Amino acid sequence: MPVSVTFDANLAEHHTFGVSVCSRALVVVDSVDSLARCYRNEEWQSLPKLVVGGGSNLLFTEDFNGLVILNRIKERTVSESSGCFRLHLGAGEGWHEVVAWSLEQGMPGLENLALIPGTVGAAPVQNIGAYGVELADFCEYVDYWDCELGKVVRLPAAECHFGYRESIFKGALKGRAVVVAVGLALPKAWSPKLGYGPLAQLGEEAAPSAIFEAVCQIRSSKLPDPEQLGNAGSFFKNPVIDAVLFERIQRSHPEIPSYPAGPGEMKVPAGWLIDQAGLKGYQVGDAAVHTEQALVLVNRDKATAEEITTLARHVVATVEARYGIELEPEVRILDGQGGAGW
Repeated sequence: MPVSVTFDANLAEHHTFGVSVCSRALVVVDSVDSLARCYRNEEWQSLPKLVVGGGSNLLFTEDFNGLVILNRIKERTVSESSGCFRLHLGAGEGWHEVVAWSLEQGMPGLENLALIPGTVGAAPVQNIGAYGVELADFCEYVDYWDCELGKVVRLPAAECHFGYRESIFKGALKGRAVVVAVGLALPKAWSPKLGYGPLAQLGEEAAPSAIFEAVCQIRSSKLPDPEQLGNAGSFFKNPVIDAVLFERIQRSHPEIPSYPAGPGEMKVPAGWLIDQAGLKGYQVGDAAVHTEQALVLVNRDKATAEEITTLARHVVATVEARYGIELEPEVRILDGQGGAGW
């Protein structure tokens, strides 16, 4: 059976926004077997189900009328070939802890992804990324529990449809797949990835540990600690726009930062757009745009979901009116049935 079951559970401590909402029931699972039992339990068959890892990318807009499953499946195994280290990781492992551990074990590669909150299971769903590196760069496969087939399926990375903060788990397999493990391959022929922002100052001789420390320092200085100030990290995706729109904006704002995103496309930092729109510190009730990093929306004390979503919509409308760019949430915004609450 699941490790524990709680009815009418307050979810505030299970998602980093810390908004006080409840679920009909909450269970903790630590194995594929206990996860399977949740889906096979006749009393829970008709309930909507939501699997949560660290809750670092969620915003509940209302009480969840279903079963929340906390994924705590732990496993770390390593094998190697002449060219790479292969990691098999349980979905309930903490992502940052895995990054630090891999470096301690002499297996570099993930250092640019340090201090990203959440669990391993969430990593392929979002295709997490930072400082020029994405999970897709190292992923070999994802093991998931197929809710329709009632068994574990291994999906090769090539079939995961990874994109910018996107994957098949947010598309065709949404609601059907529960990630239980992830396989990564870290090349032994390591080279630093220093193309983004302050990391370029480290120089090509920088060691993996130095990059790790720099990333931790940068992220800590920009992003508020959810233990102190409720938030879900970057609330919006960095928009990818066509070159024509970018050139039009650049004529009025020549200082706009950008990165090539593909043929005829440029990626623009959403935080810069929000900041330049004068929204740092803007507040709706206890929800606010963070004063240090405009990409982050925070719960200053007892913000309601309505206050946060009202704030988010104001940010979207203001940026669109100023630049003609419509921001999209990176955070999963959920209604009472687990559907899109945005």
